[in-house]
Amino acid sequence: MSYLKKTLTLLLVLVAMSCGDVLDKQPLDKLQGENLFSNPEGVKLYMANLYYQLPIEDFTFFRQGFNWNTGDPNNGGFAPAMSTDEAVHTEFGDFIGDGDFQWWDQGYKLIRDVNILIDIIPTLDITDDERKALIGESSFIRAYAYFALVKRYGGVPLITSVQKYDGNVEALKVPRSTEKETWDFVLKECDTAIGNLGDSWPAGERRATKWVAYALKSRAALHAASLAKYADRAPISGTAVDQKLVGLDKAAAAEFYKAAIDASEAIISSGKFNLYKPSPTTPEEAANNYRLLFEDPNNAPEEVIFIKGYARPGSGTGHNYGIWYQPNQTANGWPHPGRMNPTLELMDVYESYDKPGESAPLATSATTNDLTDYTGFNASKQYKRFDTENDIFKGKDARMWATMILPGTSWKGQKIVIQAGFIKPDGSSQIMGGDPFTHGGTTYYTYGASDRTKYSGFDTWGGNNTRTGVSFKKFLNEGLNIAPGWNQCVTDFADFRYAEILLNYAEAIAESGTGNKVKGARALNDIRRRAGHKTEIQLTITNVIRERRVELAFENKRFWDLIRRREYHTVFNNTMRHALLPILDLRVTPAKYIFVRVNVPRSNPSTFDYRQYYRSIPGIGANGLVQNPQY
Repeated sequence: MSYLKKTLTLLLVLVAMSCGDVLDKQPLDKLQGENLFSNPEGVKLYMANLYYQLPIEDFTFFRQGFNWNTGDPNNGGFAPAMSTDEAVHTEFGDFIGDGDFQWWDQGYKLIRDVNILIDIIPTLDITDDERKALIGESSFIRAYAYFALVKRYGGVPLITSVQKYDGNVEALKVPRSTEKETWDFVLKECDTAIGNLGDSWPAGERRATKWVAYALKSRAALHAASLAKYADRAPISGTAVDQKLVGLDKAAAAEFYKAAIDASEAIISSGKFNLYKPSPTTPEEAANNYRLLFEDPNNAPEEVIFIKGYARPGSGTGHNYGIWYQPNQTANGWPHPGRMNPTLELMDVYESYDKPGESAPLATSATTNDLTDYTGFNASKQYKRFDTENDIFKGKDARMWATMILPGTSWKGQKIVIQAGFIKPDGSSQIMGGDPFTHGGTTYYTYGASDRTKYSGFDTWGGNNTRTGVSFKKFLNEGLNIAPGWNQCVTDFADFRYAEILLNYAEAIAESGTGNKVKGARALNDIRRRAGHKTEIQLTITNVIRERRVELAFENKRFWDLIRRREYHTVFNNTMRHALLPILDLRVTPAKYIFVRVNVPRSNPSTFDYRQYYRSIPGIGANGLVQNPQY
């Protein structure tokens, strides 16, 4: 499928500049179809506005909402990954509050807007093929909107036509449907989209196709299946539970897993998609291929099923990953870079090539219990010594090297210096502070260099340096210096890609015990082969979840994986996230590096409350809805 960087993104620019003039001239419930929809350009304009409102969790998705750069670009460099075990912010603590990850008013605005189009489609003077396509796109958008609502709130009011106010406010109030009914509606809308949409658009526009609708169904069905299977991991009670407005019966898991398997299998068996560069010859080649996939997903039309594009720099049309997350040394004048710090928890998950099929935590000494020792440097401990500041990562999965900038590696032509201190010849430590030290005619600096512009780790100045021991790479463009201003980055975001579908398929088969296990294992191992692994592993849920964590890292999937599998409250239970300190050891000649596992400096423990598995519903005093438990 060909996805060219054109029609939809250009339309989004048009909407950003023009929708105030075109769409706001009269109330939405009085739009005249013959005026707006009587020609293809009017339909494209209205449809582009609907696509723009889609709740795509991309570069401009934050705890506060979607398309956040249009309202306030200065979000402080926070990202959803920092509310998980994937990353921490360089400077500030970050976790989940009751007001975070809301999407209620905006969700129902999109539903109203798409209902306007759905209601008017039968009256339009268009061909049958054009009518089918409009029905399919509208159903896809409505499915996407209700998916974003149900995974936040459980059962919600299902409004399927435009409501008109006739003076009776009570007539506008629609009660919540059960959570099961809401999930069923999402999948039904996906089926309507699948049945009406074609394989592609004539000019390669970035609009929904039947395959995009299948991908949404795969993702949504897996989410619902997990909720049904694992609800008892986090039991809740209250009126909303009693009325089944939240919660699914365990028996529903089977039908949802089947729906996920069938939707995924339809994409896999179509032969229209493949992994980008699926057979590298070396891990180094695999790492570069994986990096290029996210640097520009347009390079991978065989893998990318649906792209959200960014047309040009500027408010509403660009994003800020390029300025917030570059390492300090390549900030290009931006005052607060380096803010995405991948955690030691994520580093530890990646496999090593010599022990496939299991996570390979970074061993800092020969003592196995050191993997849980975060008390800091101990002069009596026999640390492993390494020749360079990244030797400890050698042999680890290629995706780690492509996702993180590791200490001592090159980025944009510079060696990225990440060092937390040094051990003096007498055994005393100087870590994260202190004056330069001269020994044997050489001067040593705590952070590895004399000037703040020449290192990227641990110094607290400006909140610009990683405090976990690595910096961030995924999605960043190594060949481009981003201008130091708001929304200057135009990297596109792959919302659905084939690798996720393979992982959905493998997980649904492993969890349900149904489906073709041989094909499920092949899906899992195809992804690993693209990462340079040559040894196949078994289809188990442990293997699948590990693969999801490394393959989909920082694609805003981890938050919802912890939600749907009801694992958040066990992962975060007075939990500290952790860092790896590269330290130069001057007790030996030549000097070598040791690594120390510690709690992330200047951080506090985090706890996830059961009630946060569902968001609170706003405005219940006016809408009369039953509130979610414990709010």
